[in-house]
Amino acid sequence: MIMSSKEIKTFEEFYPYYLSEHQHTTSRVLHFTGTLLFFIALGIAIYFGWTWQWVFLPVIGYGFAWVGHFFFEKNKPATFQYPLWSLRSDFKLFFEILRGKKAFHAEKDHQ
Repeated sequence: MIMSSKEIKTFEEFYPYYLSEHQHTTSRVLHFTGTLLFFIALGIAIYFGWTWQWVFLPVIGYGFAWVGHFFFEKNKPATFQYPLWSLRSDFKLFFEILRGKKAFHAEKDHQ
């Protein structure tokens, strides 16, 4: 799905677009890995009371995701145009994969 010039106005409109930009299995695995490592690093930072180390959290999550986009999906991350909806979608897809509602293989997604 290519974003048209029409601006997306709701998250419900955005999420199907987000999924269309995450069709490659390796990209989904990288997104899932980055989000998992983000949550692990967040837990460690909270547990140890780290302060300035929080700046690395986005690098951990987005680093993996952007490798997926640039090298496997060959598209531009939606983060640049819709940063909050993109982050929310990353978390939503992560938990949908954990619950078995979505799969690493996009064609095997359960609706």
